[in-house]
Amino acid sequence: MIISIASGKGGTGKTTVACSLAATIENCTFLDCDVEEPNGNILLKPSIEKEEIVHKLIPEIDYTKCNFCNKCTEVCEYNALLNLKTEILLFSELCHSCGACKYFCPENAIEEVKKETGIIRKGKAGKNIKFFDGLLKLGEPAAAPLIKQVKKNADPDSINIIDSPPGTSCSMFEAVKDSDYCILVTESTPFGLNDLKLAADVLKEIGLPFGIVINKYEKAYTAIEEFADKNNIDILMKLPFRRDIAECYSRGVLPALVIPEYKEMITELFKKVKSRLKIFQY
Repeated sequence: MIISIASGKGGTGKTTVACSLAATIENCTFLDCDVEEPNGNILLKPSIEKEEIVHKLIPEIDYTKCNFCNKCTEVCEYNALLNLKTEILLFSELCHSCGACKYFCPENAIEEVKKETGIIRKGKAGKNIKFFDGLLKLGEPAAAPLIKQVKKNADPDSINIIDSPPGTSCSMFEAVKDSDYCILVTESTPFGLNDLKLAADVLKEIGLPFGIVINKYEKAYTAIEEFADKNNIDILMKLPFRRDIAECYSRGVLPALVIPEYKEMITELFKKVKSRLKIFQY
């Protein structure tokens, strides 16, 4: 089972919910795919056992063979190559390592070489959590290739929790796309509702089952519940806006480990997700 935790905006408490789920589930694998700012390690406090450098493949032109026929630039969907007639200019930040340029080059003038994009850290947290996160190299603009490598560590024999990047960009899509179910974490504010709508549209577009967790819940703000009711979206849980919970994660302490009531709510959240998965025949 793969459960992704996402949000339309940052600061909703997505990582707190993701880490709390990981800490309360037996036989869990935690995959922090927020590679531009991974912070699951702050709450889960894993013991890192291994770091692995991750590369992506980018084209390198052999000018003893290249006749500047323009085929490589024509087949590049991402406009990462520019034919200057005396040189093939590569914009490596646009390259998605698809290999089309090498495959279609009629002169076999292109080889693929490695470019470092970041690292993956592997370890263990708590009693039984297998922990993985990615850390994007400074200045590297494309997070999706590294996210893809982090997700390869998903364990088919355990419950996999994916902490996805906030927002609705390619990074978020890459993180959630292979999930069985997605939990959208929002907050009781107009900004929370606005960005929740954007994230919900993405998940509907790709046909991924999802439900909503309202974190820092305020009874006076009912717009999110009205939106969910109007669009037939499950509200899985309403996590209260309380000082003791805020104090916990402000100190880097997981609320589910020290507040019994919070742990019970997270346990109930997981039960609801499992029941939804049965409904969707997973």
